[in-house]
Amino acid sequence: MKKYYVIWEGHETGIYDSWEDCRKLIEGYPKARYKSFPSRQAAENAFYGSMDDFHTGGTPVKPCGHPTYPTGKDGPILRSLAVDAACKGNPGIMEYQGVWVDSNHRAFHKGPFPMGTANIGEFLAIVHALAYLKQQNSTLPIYSDSKIAISWIAQGVAKTKLEHTHKTANLYTIIKRAEHWLKKNQWNNKILKWDTKNWGEIPADFGNK
Repeated sequence: MKKYYVIWEGHETGIYDSWEDCRKLIEGYPKARYKSFPSRQAAENAFYGSMDDFHTGGTPVKPCGHPTYPTGKDGPILRSLAVDAACKGNPGIMEYQGVWVDSNHRAFHKGPFPMGTANIGEFLAIVHALAYLKQQNSTLPIYSDSKIAISWIAQGVAKTKLEHTHKTANLYTIIKRAEHWLKKNQWNNKILKWDTKNWGEIPADFGNK
């Protein structure tokens, strides 16, 4: 019987249709959280819904914090993915991540990169979220608190002035890859501006301001 594997916490998270793919993403990850399901629909319900009722590896999944947001038209869409970047100095050591708004649970994380900028991190985070959701056949919206990164996505180009050096060579390769992805792919996900003033910090914020 074919099984589908949900990874809530691992090197990458998501829904996978082979144990081998799942195994590679949980091996060596402390306290990895995952579980198999008999159907794709059951896996999606588990992944996109609440984790509180599921167990992974025999251990109950501990619910993450659920921040309180305004409801209705005044609040964010809870079934969504938020992204953010952090940079120690600008330019400086940079990383980015995606976090589910409804569960406050991390979907992905990349970095740290030895030299980058916050805008580059925000741009790459949005592209990563688009590719990630496309892989899941999901049209959920994406939130970012960066107007610049959102505008770069619309233009399909990261208009950064970061200097080309040996420290930024790998990052520039990733930027070009992201730009190529934007050029070759289409998506139906809305990219929305997070309303920090009324909703507080975006869920993907690293909390090191």
